[in-house]
Amino acid sequence: MRVAIYPGTFDPVTNGHLDILKRASLLFNKVIVAIAIDNEKESLFKIEERKKFMEAVVKDIPNVEVESFDGLLMHFVQKKKAHAIIRGLRAVSDFEYEFQLALMNKKLEKNVETIFLMTSSEYAFLSSTIIKQVVSLNGNINGLVPEIVEIALKKKFNWEKA
Repeated sequence: MRVAIYPGTFDPVTNGHLDILKRASLLFNKVIVAIAIDNEKESLFKIEERKKFMEAVVKDIPNVEVESFDGLLMHFVQKKKAHAIIRGLRAVSDFEYEFQLALMNKKLEKNVETIFLMTSSEYAFLSSTIIKQVVSLNGNINGLVPEIVEIALKKKFNWEKA
């Protein structure tokens, strides 16, 4: 069975993340979404919330599982006996950082490949950071995130219509 890990903070999950995930699910027998508990970023949503959102939006993709992990990604990959790490790329600027990560991961575990998937063009500009900025300024994010996430973001930023 070919297993891939799709890691990230997913704070929050966007339709761009889902695009990459759905396409990855066609390439592997099983894809595990690995939500990072500890990271260098200040998370808006707690790990339990991020996991709940992701579980809700992948419930109809039979070969996708959602887990959280703490510590080094490669330890999680080894524990799950995964063959690949899925990473999404939006622009050339993403590639340099992702390339460095892929080389370090290869150094840590030579039998695990990093697979880069280009985002679909309609999501090339999209990031969780941009979504949070737009919502914080009362902007429209309809169609950019799953509905469960849009509602939660509006509540988090105290929108009247949430």
